[in-house]
Amino acid sequence: MSMDINQLTQPLIIPRASPQLVAANHILALSSTELQALIHREVEENPAMEVEEVAVCPQCSRPLQNGVCLHCSHSSKQETRHTSGDDFSDDGDIWRRHTSSGDDEFDPTTRVPAQMSLAEHLTLSLQAQYTVKDAPIIEYLVGNLDEDGRLHCNVEEMVNLFEVDEHRIKRMIRSLQSMEPVGVGARDLRECLLIQLRYLESQGVHQPFAREVISRFLPQLSEHKYGHIALALGTTTETIHEVSEFIRRNLNPFPARGYLGTNLTGGGESTSPIVPDVIISKRELPDGTVQYDVEVVESKRFFLNINPAYAQLYADANKSQMLLSEDERKHIHQYVARAKLFISNIDQRRKTLTKITRHLIELQRDFLDNGIRALVPLTRARVAADLGMHESTVSRATAAKYCMLPNGEVIPFSNFFVANLGVKDIIKGLIDKEQRPLTDQDLAGILSSHGIPVARRTVAKYREQLGILPSTLR
Repeated sequence: MSMDINQLTQPLIIPRASPQLVAANHILALSSTELQALIHREVEENPAMEVEEVAVCPQCSRPLQNGVCLHCSHSSKQETRHTSGDDFSDDGDIWRRHTSSGDDEFDPTTRVPAQMSLAEHLTLSLQAQYTVKDAPIIEYLVGNLDEDGRLHCNVEEMVNLFEVDEHRIKRMIRSLQSMEPVGVGARDLRECLLIQLRYLESQGVHQPFAREVISRFLPQLSEHKYGHIALALGTTTETIHEVSEFIRRNLNPFPARGYLGTNLTGGGESTSPIVPDVIISKRELPDGTVQYDVEVVESKRFFLNINPAYAQLYADANKSQMLLSEDERKHIHQYVARAKLFISNIDQRRKTLTKITRHLIELQRDFLDNGIRALVPLTRARVAADLGMHESTVSRATAAKYCMLPNGEVIPFSNFFVANLGVKDIIKGLIDKEQRPLTDQDLAGILSSHGIPVARRTVAKYREQLGILPSTLR
């Protein structure tokens, strides 16, 4: 059988992504910190874009509308108004009230993230756990933190000031002390170090004498009286040297210094506190049911907008109302189009994150209600199919991003897709309560008896991922 030569030479058509799609996918994949840097760079390079700072609500950090916070003033009287859990209006009405121009084409479509201060981060985290009526207490607590993250107020004065129950104040202080950076909210150095030590122990990092030394011998430790401490604890001087090195390497007496900047640990290693990209908050409806709301943290203090002068020049140039050279027209069209595309891509990123997070809430509702052991197996392909998205879109939207749960815990989005986190949590719980060191085989047997068949090698892998030593070293 002969074959037409044209069939062999016909060019292969390969679909190519448009520059607009490439730019949108790039922005979607960025973390909050990377997006922040990109926005700053874009504003510097594009004269048609500007950042407008606006007044924000001292309670919820949302922009004020004519001096009034719509969220706070309505949330207590009209709970049903905030149905989307999102600060952005898809119909654009909220933006039209801010613009004097009648051209909707230039209405800003998104808010630009400003780098969060520590106060904003802590306030936002606490507000996700408590009600609006607790806002003054939260503001007072955060306002009494010094630059090191130390809390300079006591329970008694707060009870008298706000006329609330002592246990309520103590619970809010414990919530504050559970936030990032670890150690913030402590009343003194000893409490600061003990909070960090407790966190390390929860991660499987232990030092046998560290708690005792910090609790009883902190002044002596600072004076290097290792022999005195060793004698009191019935151990060797070398052991106390190891405790001192452990504290120096792992604990930071100034947890709030350099927040989102250098933020150095006690060992000199640079770290950055995790700022969530998305906040999931919980509220109870009048009928007693619970609803989870979603907010994409993209803006609290700034608007990204088209420069009004460029907007006017663009409109006039299109209407031929003024004489402009060809180069001037090209310059205006180029930068205004670039600004509009950039704003549109950021808005699309917000909408995509919101849509995916809401669907994750539906699929992992038991996890939000009952904790990590209620996680169900879930894949990004399943989410993409349910939402009519490409799997790569879901992967970009959830990669290197974090979500804050209603209890204030900040977790990576990847946790929603890792079913074995429940098994890991069970293993960690068994080891925490063990009367004697349980071997990996012991743990596998216990899990199997509870209907969770797991091989010994799998238990060992999970234990190592949790940072827990084997039974022979525990």
